[in-house]
Amino acid sequence: MGDVREFSPQRPIRVFLLDDHEVVRRGVRDLLDAEPDIEVVGDAGTAGQALAHGPALGPDVAVLDVRLPDGDGISVCRELRSRLPGLACLTLTSFDDDEALLDAIMAGAAGYVLKEIKGSDLVAAVRTVAAGRSLLDPASTARLMDGLRGADTGVDTGEADALSGLSPRDREVLGLIRAGLTNRQIARRLHLSEETVKSHVSGLLAGLGVERRIQAAVLAAQGPPSAAGPERP
Repeated sequence: MGDVREFSPQRPIRVFLLDDHEVVRRGVRDLLDAEPDIEVVGDAGTAGQALAHGPALGPDVAVLDVRLPDGDGISVCRELRSRLPGLACLTLTSFDDDEALLDAIMAGAAGYVLKEIKGSDLVAAVRTVAAGRSLLDPASTARLMDGLRGADTGVDTGEADALSGLSPRDREVLGLIRAGLTNRQIARRLHLSEETVKSHVSGLLAGLGVERRIQAAVLAAQGPPSAAGPERP
């Protein structure tokens, strides 16, 4: 996340909330606004509202519900961070879901907590990620990243053939997907239009026989090292 950042009542942590339940949003807002070093600068009930209004508010932390009526908080995290690289995202969910945790890691989330968390612990979590520290459980993260690296897993013949048939550009894009970059970030890295990248990614997923970016990332990690493309800083 970078250098540790410091906040105070004079420079409070600016928080943006995303949850489709109004009662939950109001409760979290009241909880956080009661802290002298935290200020809730806005909230939204849908992914569309969050992406339309969140960036302009310049939040330090976004507290994002994972399950939304028009999308998911992890996709919102990925897109917000492409616009606000310094933003710390704290994903909030009702379910202890390994796949959602892995998605959150790939999207660059700094924290993943369950909604049953105590109020005082949520306040502490906001302060932790705002300061630039991770709140992802080390044991869970290590287990899931081992999966990404292909520990105790294999690739069947069809998957291996699909990976070996990728063009150099496909492999480069796949490597950037594995690194958790958004289409916008990939476009900047490769000096392409975002629409071109979007089309290329769609074709790449179809060629690999998968539907989601995270599936492509896992497949790349399980396959031959060259399939993931060159490592990028």
